[in-house]
Amino acid sequence: MQATADVPKKESSWTGWKGQAIDLLYWRNVKQSGAVFSSVLLLLFSLTQFSVVSVGAYLALAALSATISFRIYKSVLQAVQKTDEGHPFKSYLEMEIALSQDQISKYADKILLYTNTCMRELRRLFLVQDLVDSLKFAVLMWLLTYVGALFNGLTLLILAVVSMFTMPVVYEKHQAQIDQYVGLIRTQVNSVVGKIQAKIPGAKRKEE
Repeated sequence: MQATADVPKKESSWTGWKGQAIDLLYWRNVKQSGAVFSSVLLLLFSLTQFSVVSVGAYLALAALSATISFRIYKSVLQAVQKTDEGHPFKSYLEMEIALSQDQISKYADKILLYTNTCMRELRRLFLVQDLVDSLKFAVLMWLLTYVGALFNGLTLLILAVVSMFTMPVVYEKHQAQIDQYVGLIRTQVNSVVGKIQAKIPGAKRKEE
């Protein structure tokens, strides 16, 4: 009975987390999305100028400076006003932050599932189970060689973050026009792929 009762709770927690991520990307709360977006961009731009160790050390020093200053300020204020409010971070220090065994098991299962799926897909592509899919993958890797020559990993990550926080809003506002253009492109791509499948021996997919 207890196991079945835990299932809806886990699903609701996952759904809640997913909903929060969607709200961030769609700028439902402008201040919250702006804070997350600017913080992530600032971190990534910092990594382009300094090493990961330096950025981590500076962030830790900034956080410690803020908490130590606030701790001293509250202690002085309590001494002057002769109050006994206690530690200013008491509620956070008493907060439970440890991961439960169920949470660790759930995340480990998800990571294992994604890893196995990725390994099976790479095996299928590299061992040419489907010729068309392997050719598409080869074209993608060829294009990535040009992308890698123009941008480094951090630049691509910055572009990905900017796209994550801009593309959903743009799509939401212009969904009809974007779907129309994407449909035209998809039709052209399918037409080209169909011609390639017709000319290359063994490229046709097996009919299910």
